[in-house]
Amino acid sequence: MSRERKLLLRLLSGTSDPSFRFDELCLILRQLGFSERIRGDHFIFSHDGVREILNLQPEGRSAKPYQIKQVRHVILRYGLGGEDDDEV
Repeated sequence: MSRERKLLLRLLSGTSDPSFRFDELCLILRQLGFSERIRGDHFIFSHDGVREILNLQPEGRSAKPYQIKQVRHVILRYGLGGEDDDEV
């Protein structure tokens, strides 16, 4: 299993939100086909077929917990995680 897949499964499980790094969250979104635009410390992600625009800001090296939940919700809502979404 690839590193990116392990990160995605960790994100979807919701058990390690406090220890999730911002760069890991961005990596997952890029791997899922989101396009990224950076304005200052705002990382803005969009995806064809996804209504929501994800506007993320790092908190040091960590991702903010509410933003992790927001990303998880979008991935699950649009079925972007692949075939293993239902297992998590």
